Amino acid sequence: MSFSVFVGAPGHGQALVDDQAPQLADVRRYGQHLVRRFVSVARAADQPTFRSLLTDHLGPSVHDLPVTLERWPAYEQVNVQGALDVVLGEHEADARVVGVSGHRHHGPFGIADLLGNEPHFGGPRPGNVTRTALPSGPGGETRECLSTAVILLGAGEDRMALLLRGPDPESGLAEVTLEIIAVRAEVAQELGLRLRRLALERNVYRGHVVSFGRDMFGERASALRFRERPRMAREELILPAATFEDLRRQVVGVARNRERLRAAGQHLKRGMLLYGPPGVGKTHSVRYLISELVDTTVVELTGETLHGIREACSVARALQPAMIVVEDVDLIAEERSHYGGETPLLFTLLNEMDGLDEDADVVFLLTTNRADLLEPALASRPGRVDQAVHVELPDRESRRRLVELYRGGLDVDLGRMDDVLDRTDGVTASFLKELLRRAAVVAADRDDQDAGTSLQVTADDLDAALDDLLDTRNQMTRAVLGYRDPEA
Repeated sequence: MSFSVFVGAPGHGQALVDDQAPQLADVRRYGQHLVRRFVSVARAADQPTFRSLLTDHLGPSVHDLPVTLERWPAYEQVNVQGALDVVLGEHEADARVVGVSGHRHHGPFGIADLLGNEPHFGGPRPGNVTRTALPSGPGGETRECLSTAVILLGAGEDRMALLLRGPDPESGLAEVTLEIIAVRAEVAQELGLRLRRLALERNVYRGHVVSFGRDMFGERASALRFRERPRMAREELILPAATFEDLRRQVVGVARNRERLRAAGQHLKRGMLLYGPPGVGKTHSVRYLISELVDTTVVELTGETLHGIREACSVARALQPAMIVVEDVDLIAEERSHYGGETPLLFTLLNEMDGLDEDADVVFLLTTNRADLLEPALASRPGRVDQAVHVELPDRESRRRLVELYRGGLDVDLGRMDDVLDRTDGVTASFLKELLRRAAVVAADRDDQDAGTSLQVTADDLDAALDDLLDTRNQMTRAVLGYRDPEA
């Protein structure tokens, strides 16, 4: 169908023109389009492609060369880069790093794909080098890591090419892959082994406290996260002397005497279970042990990251001496693995513990408020846990020491301390910490002075705070703080 328009004023011989007829301007625009297309194709033929780059570097027989493939978990990208930095430093004179563009949303690809048809208008092609800053230590330390790149190395018979691909959730790549192709196949194999060895030797997680990101096993994989190692003095962990010695001997004692024990044929792998009611200091005990083991790699598993048991054990096995901390292990007593089908996660953990060599310097530190849920599984799998330590409610002397600890620099009148100790039989350390905080709030509210005035807590303030916590309306608060009614 065509349409007609009138050109000129009505009644003055207007011309009827078909709007589909080519105009001079249309011809000019179409000609410009053809010229641009011609120039683009002509110039694209002169642009280097990965096919030409690889052929020029490795020779015309590149298509017949075998490919060596190395894989690492996503969180190892920073360590793979550390290994590559060493190799690139050695080949500074003959190394070339080429970025890769046009590969997003094209699915997985490898060196063989780069050697295929030359993609002038689509697919992976040489581009800008892209990097991403990844954590390489606590306190905000980072390392610039290549995202996706082709690396050309060497000269003569030692020429090789590498294709590095970092994790890319949007493209479905959840790991680090490195393909190596070389004029001599043994050179590629040797480089792959050396890079794996360097990545382990220079592992940035070694000797640090780390935990997996919360969505490590969801759609978006995330790297291991660095945690600040806690600093605690012996005096800050208030436990009965026998309990403290059991705790320290099994964890710290074995670590500090590892060489003598190994020489004597004694195994280093060990498991410890801390159990007791909430608020008695199990987590505080864990923090103290981590602070003592300054040269030990610590992997923490809590909450949603409990599904990372296998990955945590892999990290610990590689970075010995190591400790795996699983808090609230009762949460996985009956929970099924995301990947293990019918196997409860607790059995997965016990199997991993059993799978380590006897001389592996790895300690499993488990905590629970519900030992009754674990006992059947532990009884059916003897030998995984070497010692179970019951962290009890603080006795009278421990409560006195806890009050002294939690008061810190606070000016507190402890003239009626014996009465406070009498009334707090059965409370937890958390309860006493909250008691001191509330007493300070009572004192601040009673003595309405300038912010610069020092805070003084009287014995009456302490009693008022204790009355408030023991009041029936605060029954739920006491339960949250782990209080156990001695008359119940």
